[in-house]
Amino acid sequence: MKRYFITGLLIWVPLGITLWVLNLIIGSMDQSLLLLPQDWRPDAWLGVHVPGLGAILTLLVIFLTGLITANIIGQRLLQFWEGLLGRIPVVKSIYYSVKQVSDTLFSGTGEAFRKVLLVRYPHPQAWSLAFQTNVPGEVACSLDGEYVGVFIPTTPSPVNGFYFFVQKSETIELDISVDMALKYIVSMGVASTAEKHPLHGHVKTA
Repeated sequence: MKRYFITGLLIWVPLGITLWVLNLIIGSMDQSLLLLPQDWRPDAWLGVHVPGLGAILTLLVIFLTGLITANIIGQRLLQFWEGLLGRIPVVKSIYYSVKQVSDTLFSGTGEAFRKVLLVRYPHPQAWSLAFQTNVPGEVACSLDGEYVGVFIPTTPSPVNGFYFFVQKSETIELDISVDMALKYIVSMGVASTAEKHPLHGHVKTA
């Protein structure tokens, strides 16, 4: 009886979590309808709330934004908008920090996460996955030797973590992609791939 119960859990738990995440995402995207005037909202002229219409509107806005900024005029407008944000002290720091990370995660052109590393954390006998970032010039000038900036994400939510400066010689560079490392972190090491990446023989010192 215990075996049947566990088998049922293995089927329903992933499905339930998937549906919960999808409902959370769609519900959040549906909030974009609140930006429309009251009379323009689908609820007003349909007389009933239809989940997902806000998500469709959000995706449409994102697509049209990409379409518009793909030409010269759109690039000029984007440059003007970023230049305007760049003149606001606090907004400038937040915007460009988030932009650097989003460029890496979505376009692959940024350099926020350049390499996947192993670093000794939380104690000298343990190793943790980390992403190499940049070392600010002011910090680099204050440290003796060659250091790298590393972001150590938490499991299973990689958006949180710790930012450290460690000696480059004390890190190990892994021959895996950032996407693959994120998969390991989110799944807490459970995820497996067809192509194995053992730590011995496929790593190189950064």
